[in-house]
Amino acid sequence: MAKRLEIHYTPKHGSWLNIAEIELSVLTIQCLNRRIASIEELQVEVSAWETERNRIQKSVDWQFTTEQARGKLKHLYPEI
Repeated sequence: MAKRLEIHYTPKHGSWLNIAEIELSVLTIQCLNRRIASIEELQVEVSAWETERNRIQKSVDWQFTTEQARGKLKHLYPEI
C-alpha cells in the first residue's frame, strides 16, 4: 500500500483550495451519499456527476470582497 501512496505538496492558502473543498463537499452530498458496490460503479457515477457539473457550468459565488481580503491579508504583503 505504501508504494501506491503519492504525495502532492500543494499550497495551504488560496481561493483554489476553497473551490476544491466546495466541489468535494458537493460531490459527497450529490453523488457519494449512498453505498456504491464496486470501483467500476464508483467511476461511472463520479464521471456522470462530473459531466453534469461541467455541463451546467456551476460556479462559486464569492461573498469575500477584495477590500475585505486586503484588510485581512495585509500582514502577508509589503506596503508600497
